[in-house]
Amino acid sequence: MARRRIHLTALTALPALLLLAGALAPVTARAADTPAADTLAPPRTVSAWLPYWDQENAYQDALEHAAQIRTISPFWYQVKSAGRVDGHPGAGERRIINGLHDKGIQVVPTVMETMKPGALGAVMTSADRRAEHIDALLAVVRSRDYDGIDLDYETIAPSPDATYRAVRTGYADFVTGLCARLHEMRKQCFVTVTPKTRTSGRVWDYERLGAAADRVRVMAYNLHYAEGAPGPLSTPQWYDEILATATAQVPRAKLEMGLPAYGWNWAVGDKARARHVTWKDAEALRRKEKAPYTLDPDSSTPHFTYQDGTTRRTVWYQDARGTAAHLTVLRDHGVPHTVLWALGFEDPGVWKVLADG
Repeated sequence: MARRRIHLTALTALPALLLLAGALAPVTARAADTPAADTLAPPRTVSAWLPYWDQENAYQDALEHAAQIRTISPFWYQVKSAGRVDGHPGAGERRIINGLHDKGIQVVPTVMETMKPGALGAVMTSADRRAEHIDALLAVVRSRDYDGIDLDYETIAPSPDATYRAVRTGYADFVTGLCARLHEMRKQCFVTVTPKTRTSGRVWDYERLGAAADRVRVMAYNLHYAEGAPGPLSTPQWYDEILATATAQVPRAKLEMGLPAYGWNWAVGDKARARHVTWKDAEALRRKEKAPYTLDPDSSTPHFTYQDGTTRRTVWYQDARGTAAHLTVLRDHGVPHTVLWALGFEDPGVWKVLADG
């Protein structure tokens, strides 16, 4: 599963390229003022998610790099049922919303869900429950001075063979209806999805989602994940496959490629779930263990191995050097927009890499 399982473990309860001319100019109008805002706003190409469990640190990170950022999506809301959307701790903090707006940054909060298998699919395949859920989401948007909403609905991704076609159609119907209502309110509609390749992402109707939404965010990480075998979170070859499909089905101007600023720490030869590490965690651990810095030549991803008592452990993560190598693929596909998972996790050097393209 994609990145949202990261914070569940971390809490034990529980993403730019060539910056175009003028990209660093101040925003003179709020991008949410029109559904066609992406064509009017300065062409900022870096967005980022703000994790609620490290909210103040992430907020200060956003302010420090505000000149590069066009949208912040605080990870603030969680779906409990078709008609119920709850806030995480700190959700809707006006000081943060106002502070980001003062810097010319859009605030488009993310709504995620961790419903039981099949539960969200049942909502998406019922016209009445879709309508109920749209109303609940619009209430969230009206509750604060938000510029729109970002949907991160992942439990439908592994829908079984018998139901995935109906769920795919229902979800596309739902997004189309929600985006239309948001546009009537002069708000933006974002959709976050897992990568669509030959072997993954079949539940997403990229063409319909791309037609309805203002942005489609592809979480291009977790090629190797917490419950699987050790390895890089992403590779240039994988990015090429992802973007070949995405750019054929979604307008390039609407695509945001999700970049990782984290990694996983696996016990070698053990099937136990890997530990989540941010770049900061990984580098601190590497130095503590006096492990040499190694960049895997195939994936352009840093990794190291160390001994933890009687357990051999291996860590794969991403840093500025690896990100620079991966951005080449985005350039090749003409995709200028990125979204970072997540603020406060990253190698500080990644901001210069993103500015340089």
